[in-house]
Amino acid sequence: MKLAIWVQLLAFVTAASAVQANEDMPEQLIDALNAVFGKHDVRASHAKGICVKGEFRPTATAKDLTKATPFAMTVPVLGRFSIGGGKPNIPDATKSAPRGFALRLEDAGGSHTDLVAISTPMFFASTPDQMLGFLKARAPSADGKPDQEKIKTFAAANPNTTRQGAWLSAHPVPASYAGVNYWPVHAYTLTNADAKPTTVKFKLTPLAGEAGLTDEEAKAKPADFYRTELEDRLNKAPVEFSLTAIIGKESDPTDDPSAMWPEESRRTAALGTVSITSIAGDTACDATTFDPANLAEGISAPAHDPIFAVRSPAYAVSLSRRQ
Repeated sequence: MKLAIWVQLLAFVTAASAVQANEDMPEQLIDALNAVFGKHDVRASHAKGICVKGEFRPTATAKDLTKATPFAMTVPVLGRFSIGGGKPNIPDATKSAPRGFALRLEDAGGSHTDLVAISTPMFFASTPDQMLGFLKARAPSADGKPDQEKIKTFAAANPNTTRQGAWLSAHPVPASYAGVNYWPVHAYTLTNADAKPTTVKFKLTPLAGEAGLTDEEAKAKPADFYRTELEDRLNKAPVEFSLTAIIGKESDPTDDPSAMWPEESRRTAALGTVSITSIAGDTACDATTFDPANLAEGISAPAHDPIFAVRSPAYAVSLSRRQ
């Protein structure tokens, strides 16, 4: 009898510890980012960026996939181009960091849809625990440098965490924020007016075409060349991207953002055009957070994606600390 009571008590304590660990995960992730990149009064990740404004024009056929308001009419856009990592002074030509493009599609009702995209079709971890382990492996040691053996050991035990780095290494440094593809790496369910669901991943493709730098060209660039390049480009014309939906199959994972969908063998649907027309004051973006959980009716978040689930609370922690 006593043994049964102890077993039940142990199960209760274990479950309670798991819940507490889950509740603490957002704080732990931000702490881990700060340990790797240092504490700054900016975003814990994608600290360096440029706030922009524009509009989104949906295609006439977007409504076939979703009844979401931003896909039924032209809506204003608040956006932010950025570079991965938590250092606000990271050089723009850093090859190992993904570029970011966060979008807020607003509608007349005051609600909005946020899409948070990066320049790789995969995230660097599949679970919050794995993300935390990835970051802890890169925290500086006593000499102020990461322990390379610790990084290698973690990578060997978690091979999916090497996919993003391999992608970045195999592709040139983007010559412009306007010349690279971006992917919101999670799977979403779009529902149209007839309640028909379609599982998709989004992709943003630059209408100006992709543009990269050689390693030699990248080394010669100033630390902050992206802003000047973007200003010059916007003085001539808007920066535009095509937003498409990659149609998933039943075999495509929807719970692991570190896994790629084979785009070359998937159907796609054109959803509209993002047109960036001007650079906005940084306060427009710094006062808020682009939260992928903000979705209009007709767009549903992945139900079993643990990375997606932790993003909103982690962003809230980062926002509270910098404010």
